[in-house]
Amino acid sequence: MEYWLGIDCGGTFIKAGLYDRDGNECGIVRQNLAIISPQPGWAERDMTVLWQAMSSVIRQLLASHPVPPRHIQGVGISAQGKGLFLLDKQGKPLGNAILSSDQRALSLVKQWQRDGIPQMLYPITRQTLWTGHPVSLLRWLKEHQSSRYDQIGCILMAHDYLRYCLTGHLGCEETNISESNLYPMAEGGYQPALAQLLGIPEVITALPPIVGSAQIVGTITQAAANATGLTVGLPVVGGLFDVVSTALCAGLKDETRLNAVMGTWSVTSGITDQLNADVEYPFVYGRYAEAGKYIVHEASPTSAANLEWFTQQWIGAEGGKADYQELNQWVAQLPKAGSKLLFVPFLYGSNAGLGMCAGFYGMQSFHQRQHLVQAIYEGVVFSHMTHLNRMLKRFPNVSALRITGGPAQSPQWMQMFADISGLPVELPQIEETGCLGASLAAMVGTGRFADFSDAQQALTPQLHTLQPDQHARQAYHDKYLRYQALVAALGTLQ
Repeated sequence: MEYWLGIDCGGTFIKAGLYDRDGNECGIVRQNLAIISPQPGWAERDMTVLWQAMSSVIRQLLASHPVPPRHIQGVGISAQGKGLFLLDKQGKPLGNAILSSDQRALSLVKQWQRDGIPQMLYPITRQTLWTGHPVSLLRWLKEHQSSRYDQIGCILMAHDYLRYCLTGHLGCEETNISESNLYPMAEGGYQPALAQLLGIPEVITALPPIVGSAQIVGTITQAAANATGLTVGLPVVGGLFDVVSTALCAGLKDETRLNAVMGTWSVTSGITDQLNADVEYPFVYGRYAEAGKYIVHEASPTSAANLEWFTQQWIGAEGGKADYQELNQWVAQLPKAGSKLLFVPFLYGSNAGLGMCAGFYGMQSFHQRQHLVQAIYEGVVFSHMTHLNRMLKRFPNVSALRITGGPAQSPQWMQMFADISGLPVELPQIEETGCLGASLAAMVGTGRFADFSDAQQALTPQLHTLQPDQHARQAYHDKYLRYQALVAALGTLQ
């Protein structure tokens, strides 16, 4: 028997999944990852602890499933994009990693916007500027932690760092580094002029070689084998940016489907082979796993993590554990769009303006927890609609929306998404798209599949489809207009 190992490193969990040669899941192990917030708006992760967490989930997976490690053919890693994972000149972690949801560079990005820097970058990089971009964080370090900046030996992102821990080989994987604002989208590679424009010319020498998603970058070292239980010499491939991994597993093949991901981030993605020049809105592009294709996506940290926060504060604080089935029942018992209560899901960032914050509006004494949960469900979907409506202008032939992520397990939330968007919602019955996508990269790299198209065609997940409830459509439309008016009013307070 042959198996492949897929690792998924997200905003709140790290997971290890084992898959057979047909992409069937044989086991999953998950472990929570702590976010360190030493100051308001900061989001960090201890790099040594992260490596230990990955080693732990791999050991647990191997212990819980009787698969001899020698039967594993390859390893792939899918991870959250952007952020900053630094090594010093001796190859050791240089402080904590900084995550993509970090907002310490907010004032810097605002200044760049006033100076017109995004307009200069976009035609070359096809990126907007965000506080969690590597370039924003590097410039912030140069200005505020210059001694640390001077010690930078290598610039990585999450799956690059974890791959380095497994193999000892350095590389920046292309689907992720292509969205760093240091990479010209059409030509590829690194462009020193971009670093010069952003005031960080020194970083170019700290960027390792760009590697492909399915490229074998290195093999498991003895030290990594001791830590994980894997076999010395096991191939490890470049891996995938998690939005690419999810789009691949969601079955995106052409411009008739979009993929909405609900997790820490609200993401809407589409696949194309064209870099459109004439657009009203600066859509973010990235290199896709398949040669000659790009992923186009809209994203912000405004999704289901808002519900996680609520349950931790008001349910976990009482010593309980969130019962998501109960939360779904609370929402199901209330009339659709029946409450005037609104929630703006900007706890971790905004897609309406830098620095905007979350909040409930319209709360009265008769409102109960059920109404708050319903408002969170609605607010998250309303926020997703900001991205979806923009993407529908870029992809006008879309006929259905495929949704992945934890909330896809909620019938009430998914029906709400169909009702509000007016699109059929298709739910691929895949539990962990990040782990599966990473394992597919390893399968391609080790020759199980000829390429990613071949791998995608071999996947035949069931699709559960929900049709919009036209009777609820108008009520949700009216409430969405009120949500937009509230967000606009809040924007005047910045």
